[in-house]
Amino acid sequence: MIKVVVCGGCGKMGSKVARLIYQNENMKLVGIIEASSHPNKGKDWGATVGLGKTGIIIKEKLEEIIQNADQIVEFTNPKVSLQHLEIVSKYKKVMIMGTTGFSSEEIEKIKKLAQGIPFLLSPNMSLGVNLLFKLAAEVATALGDDYDIEIIEAHHRFKKDAPSGTAKKLAQEIAKSRNVNLDEVAIYGREGIIGERKKGEIGIHSIRGGDITGEHTVMFTALGERLELTHKAHSRDTFAYGTIQAIKFLKDKPTGFYKMKDVLNI
Repeated sequence: MIKVVVCGGCGKMGSKVARLIYQNENMKLVGIIEASSHPNKGKDWGATVGLGKTGIIIKEKLEEIIQNADQIVEFTNPKVSLQHLEIVSKYKKVMIMGTTGFSSEEIEKIKKLAQGIPFLLSPNMSLGVNLLFKLAAEVATALGDDYDIEIIEAHHRFKKDAPSGTAKKLAQEIAKSRNVNLDEVAIYGREGIIGERKKGEIGIHSIRGGDITGEHTVMFTALGERLELTHKAHSRDTFAYGTIQAIKFLKDKPTGFYKMKDVLNI
């Protein structure tokens, strides 16, 4: 039995993950963490999501319940996620972090804090998207720099960060496959008289509107043809199911920095 706490467990993503954990016979949901300002803080989590009373009270402080858990799943914001990672590192628990919007400096801090625990960080828990990371890098290598690369991502109007963590990860994987520094070749949108496209640029563009769950397209374009790799999420369920796979994967794993590609064994 894997005992799990979900931080951000009342949010759009966290609530789906929490429900799947609660319904999984090999897992036990032992806690939900939310912000002090959340209207459901102090209430029974099950009663707030239509499952009836479960005895799982929504709390603010992770440290109050962390010793009851094997794994911590994190879907909050960068500042809170770093605070929680410090606590998880202190108690030597397993952590899965699906939070996005980290700066490069925060990523470096995460790597240092997570050194002593089994830790998985992914901007997107979808199994399909994580396969897309691998395919995009392989195509970029195969086609070479004669092909222009543009990444287009679309999300709902409520998403706070742009570009998406998934789009950034796609760009990073492509840049790595080309042995270039992403900071030197990335172009985030275009406007005005910009001149001809420079060879080697990686364009990254964000669309926000309505209730789009998440769409990512990597476009490889040359004179005369275009190849596109596209992933479309129909619901957040795909991210939640991927998280469940990650929880299973990390059971009894040794200390290390893991990725979803390890879950997929690719």
